[in-house]
Amino acid sequence: MSSINSTKPVGIEVSLAIAEAVKLAEVEVVAAYPITPQTHIVEHLSDLVANGELNAEYVPVESEHSALSACIGSSAAGARTFTSTSSQGLMLMAEIVFIAPMLRMPIVMAVANRAISGPLNIWNDHSDVMSIRDCGWIQIFAETGQEATDLSIIAFRIAEDKNVMMPLILNLDGFTLSHFIEPIIFPEADKVKKFLPPYETSHKLDLNNPLSFGLLGGPEVYTEARRDTDLALLNSRSHVQRIFDEFAGAFGRQYRLVETYKTEGAETIIVTIGSISETAMSAVDEMRAVGEKVGLIHIRLWRPFPVVEFRAAVAGAKNLAVVDRHISMGFPEGPVGTEVRALMYHEKERPRISNYVLGLGGRDVTRNHFKYIVEQVKSLGADKRQGGYEMVGVLE
Repeated sequence: MSSINSTKPVGIEVSLAIAEAVKLAEVEVVAAYPITPQTHIVEHLSDLVANGELNAEYVPVESEHSALSACIGSSAAGARTFTSTSSQGLMLMAEIVFIAPMLRMPIVMAVANRAISGPLNIWNDHSDVMSIRDCGWIQIFAETGQEATDLSIIAFRIAEDKNVMMPLILNLDGFTLSHFIEPIIFPEADKVKKFLPPYETSHKLDLNNPLSFGLLGGPEVYTEARRDTDLALLNSRSHVQRIFDEFAGAFGRQYRLVETYKTEGAETIIVTIGSISETAMSAVDEMRAVGEKVGLIHIRLWRPFPVVEFRAAVAGAKNLAVVDRHISMGFPEGPVGTEVRALMYHEKERPRISNYVLGLGGRDVTRNHFKYIVEQVKSLGADKRQGGYEMVGVLE
């Protein structure tokens, strides 16, 4: 397949569109290892490099652990760097994942979200990325192919911003998004160059100015190092929205940390992450058509969590139905449900919060599931202490 160069919508697999966006970002190093369902991203990047369409160093490594290790080395040397993985690959990579934020390496990594073994499963849920939610990376979820494409460019702009300098994970649902063909509008290359200037850093490996990275941090400095990394991550929130706004000014497509859909006057708001948000919107449309006061919130920025924006988005709602696609083993709620409940705990007019887990391991998520969730929320009464999650869509 030849490289894309068009401002009109192009029917293309989303994985390939991400690779084309990374090409537009003029990435300099790609280090990667294949694992379903992200393989098409790095496979297409290897074609672009081999064909001379992308002037980058492509490093085929022996494992995901090695992939991110190579990325840290190239980022430390001052190169714009990209990798991609999924599921067990992310688990193998985890040892290095936690190192990149402390070193302030602005690596961009696409994660085609896939269920964690066991049992062995190659289909989509969020158990891989939720297992490393506290790793220190900026984490964004794409809802559509167009978003995944745009965010692949925006990701470098965010990560490399002088006020941020943090690695970023772009999450996209495996198969249900990564392998679908959608009409994608690709940003013009000249505009991308203006939006995304060449990567420059004042701290890099340089023979003329030797520096050390990743030194031992004993008890006398470890706490401060972890605190500073967390503060840097928290500080990035406002810059993420600023860069979203800059992208909208340049390309006309606006993204927000928290997206709302028909929340005006809604008594019940469904809270989602990822591509199931489109299915939920269709369900909201059908419920609104018969008089249900229901809306939707889609969380785009998962880390750092958009606290202020989320609270503003749910203001006035009586019920929140929080949807998880991961089980927090040994705890009676999913990770998104837990965080939303904790976030709203001290609000004077907090809504009743219910948590639902569905779509694990690629199980279909339908409009009827969201309609069922809303009916369940309405049947719970006024008890705001409702706890635990309900597993939706279980085959009896």
